[in-house]
Amino acid sequence: MSVLEPHYAGVAPDRLAPIVRNPVHVVLDNIRSAFNVGSIFRTADAGAVEHIHLCGYTCHPPNDKLAKTALGAFDYVPWTRHDSTAHALDALHRAGLPIIAVEVAQHAVSYSAFAWPRPVALVFGNEVKGVQPDILEQCDAAACVPMKGYKNSINVATVFGIVLFEVLRQWGAV
Repeated sequence: MSVLEPHYAGVAPDRLAPIVRNPVHVVLDNIRSAFNVGSIFRTADAGAVEHIHLCGYTCHPPNDKLAKTALGAFDYVPWTRHDSTAHALDALHRAGLPIIAVEVAQHAVSYSAFAWPRPVALVFGNEVKGVQPDILEQCDAAACVPMKGYKNSINVATVFGIVLFEVLRQWGAV
């Protein structure tokens, strides 16, 4: 195996040693780009995320574009496909998880000042529309990456990485 190959290269997922997963559930609400979803899978694998919930029209495996950026990470990160984000959030609430929207919203707290609960469900919205108002209402709180430019937005996969590793940092898990 070359130095550049991942430690699991060529090993079937069911033959890998189990890893301790961080109690983070990721809810992707109608993400348009399969490339963004693939990137989120890779970052979720790097952060040992417990579960990804692919909601609405968010693409899911098998998908060639998703596979191109995920590089197989969907084989290693548990995921579930949901027709409805609202129903997925209901199930997460019933499981006792606090649900935090990651959204530039009037009441949102900066991600670095937010006290991240453990466990947690993080909701990421559509690249153009963000987290929809009815979904925001189901969330317990909102956190954001403060925007200083004119566009007032950042790539959803990039925001996911920023927020995930802040959550893990606060938990002492990195």
